[in-house]
Amino acid sequence: MDKHSDIYGKALLDFQNGNYTEDLQVLSPTMEDDVLPLPYLFRSHDKMPAIERKALSFCIGDILDVGAGAGSHSVYLESKDFNITALDQSDGAIKVLHQRLQKPNSTIIKENIWQHNGRYDTILLLMNGTGIFEKLERVPLCLEMLKNMLHKNGQILIDSSDLKFLYEDPEDGGLWVDSSKEYYGEVGFSLQYKGAESELFDWLYMDFELLKSYAVAAGFQIECVYRGDHHDYLARLTF
Repeated sequence: MDKHSDIYGKALLDFQNGNYTEDLQVLSPTMEDDVLPLPYLFRSHDKMPAIERKALSFCIGDILDVGAGAGSHSVYLESKDFNITALDQSDGAIKVLHQRLQKPNSTIIKENIWQHNGRYDTILLLMNGTGIFEKLERVPLCLEMLKNMLHKNGQILIDSSDLKFLYEDPEDGGLWVDSSKEYYGEVGFSLQYKGAESELFDWLYMDFELLKSYAVAAGFQIECVYRGDHHDYLARLTF
């Protein structure tokens, strides 16, 4: 199968330009394969899950939308006249964002979050925001870098899920996990679309108590502001 460096961006562009014929396939060597429907990535506010609507309701000031993708969160926040910076490293996503975000209070930047130097009142990390940490060992450094992007009294809104339920033995409560992993929430994914597949990339899911321990060690105050029905939660970090 062909390898493609911007599977995600190609799929977003196809949908935006009326060439929608199939969805993204999400593949993993350790989890069940899944399908990511392209229309979902272009959802309006009323079609968003409650956890995302909750996060958007907490947004204040100048906002950084990390991994903005097709811009669903940015489009809504733009409509509420917030100053938005939509950040993504996908060429295709950036092209879509330029088509969807039209107001002068919106800025679009093609960049990796860890290369970014802006400062904000709100940093928004949704659709498993802890995924950008990639590995547990990177969390302290990443939290420190995010802290340096916040104005005084700023906040990070970040969601994730506890994957423990995938590995629990229903009889004795033990965990059946890969002993080579530091933590069961470390997973790998690749994306497949129209005969091409991305390289495997690391993605981190964190249970709330684990995120809390790292956040407190980094000097943050943290609260869980929403818990969903599927082992997911929304956390608010301040300092």
